[in-house]
Amino acid sequence: MAEPIYALGLGCERGCDPQELFALVEDVLSAAGVVGSDVSGIYSIDQRLSEPAIIQAAARLGLSFMVFSAEALEEQTPHLLNPSERVFALVGCHGVAESAALAALRPDGVLVIGKTKSAHATAALAVKR
Repeated sequence: MAEPIYALGLGCERGCDPQELFALVEDVLSAAGVVGSDVSGIYSIDQRLSEPAIIQAAARLGLSFMVFSAEALEEQTPHLLNPSERVFALVGCHGVAESAALAALRPDGVLVIGKTKSAHATAALAVKR
């Protein structure tokens, strides 16, 4: 079995409905033609380390969940498709989902699916090139 080469970055508002987040995850994976077993893990900002919706999404897919500091995510800003000043003002980096997916595969990650939004969550998918 080949080693997974995709990384799924997630962001969400505190208290996000787990079903909403998981539906977004399924949409992103489906759009990329990727299944959960192709994904190396779920990644986000350290401010979401104990966020139930993200924890539950990782558990449902059987994936590890790892986080990065805002500073580490900010290093990915030049590579983002959708940098956001609003996100920077809220959490200290210009993107969570895209940055986390890229940071997980640094320096060889490339976004396959940029920031995709639901009402209260974001997701992005990167692949190792």
